[in-house]
Amino acid sequence: MMSLPDLLHYSSQKATTGACCQCLPALCFRNEIPARSQSQDHPDIGPKQAKLQRRDMTESPDAESHFLEQLGQRVRTMRSLRGMSRKVLAKVSGISERYIAQLEGGKGNVSIVLLRRVSDAMGAHVEDLIPSTEPAPDWQMFRELLRKASPGQITRAKEALTGGAATAHHAPFCGIALIGLRGAGKSTLGRILAKKIGWSFVELNKEIEQQNGLSVAEIIALYGLEGFRRMEQVALQQLLARKEWMVLATGGGIVSEPLTFDQILGSFYTIWLKAEPEEHMARVRRQGDLRPMADDRSAMAELRNILVSREPLYARANAVVDTAGLSVDAAAARLIEAVRPVLQDDARSFGLHSVAL
Repeated sequence: MMSLPDLLHYSSQKATTGACCQCLPALCFRNEIPARSQSQDHPDIGPKQAKLQRRDMTESPDAESHFLEQLGQRVRTMRSLRGMSRKVLAKVSGISERYIAQLEGGKGNVSIVLLRRVSDAMGAHVEDLIPSTEPAPDWQMFRELLRKASPGQITRAKEALTGGAATAHHAPFCGIALIGLRGAGKSTLGRILAKKIGWSFVELNKEIEQQNGLSVAEIIALYGLEGFRRMEQVALQQLLARKEWMVLATGGGIVSEPLTFDQILGSFYTIWLKAEPEEHMARVRRQGDLRPMADDRSAMAELRNILVSREPLYARANAVVDTAGLSVDAAAARLIEAVRPVLQDDARSFGLHSVAL
């Protein structure tokens, strides 16, 4: 007969062994450690059928490699959209730069916890990094809308998608918005355009700073990129509530926030100010502003990656003005020509009186 301590030890060991055995099939799924066969659990299924089922459930190495490559591409694209260097992402996430390089190269044996840290550092949702077949180019924006929607809004969205009675809402026209990478000339050219047509000129980042009493750098340091994007959306809403025509200069990364950018596109005649990467970098250096790539020897490579990742979003603008190689006066003249359809030819469709240029 066992003593009481021996009996307790035996019971504990048996319970632990039982729990481990119950988890063993899941643990062995990838490592081929012998586990109880499926045919033992289901007498109607033979060993051969069970083997075929396990083979069907297991992805081929090629499929897994493709998944990791897509995951790495998504992380790299999201990082570029956010305007973050690899070094900055490593610092904010607390993950080594080498590991992030492996992850972006499709060679990272990533855990869900580390992936969440990477997504949090970029102010993104972890599910936006998981490769999938997305049915529409605006799918990320739709998901963001659903995350923030009330039950009533979701009901109306269902009605609209299924041909119900929901009616579309058209935002009122608020003016001209300039988008583009830092150094594109949005502030300089925006002021010239606003003075020419007699509208107010607004820099969205300046509005954010005034409303919160902090610089953009301080906001990001204190609240992270996600906190800054929330404040950006609030500042835009308050600008739209003024119901006055304006020339709006936006931040370069506004296109990476689906809801905010969609609101810009729906409320403004949007113009992408475009330049060569070298010109962007030279202008930013002259301004003494290198964030978020300060002290990064690969700043030019990062700038090119950012531009490549954002180009499809910038291209959604109503018009493009290429300022490459132009003086300020020449670029301003080209911008004024680009807004002529809004201010003269199509003024009525925008609810405007024709403006002399």
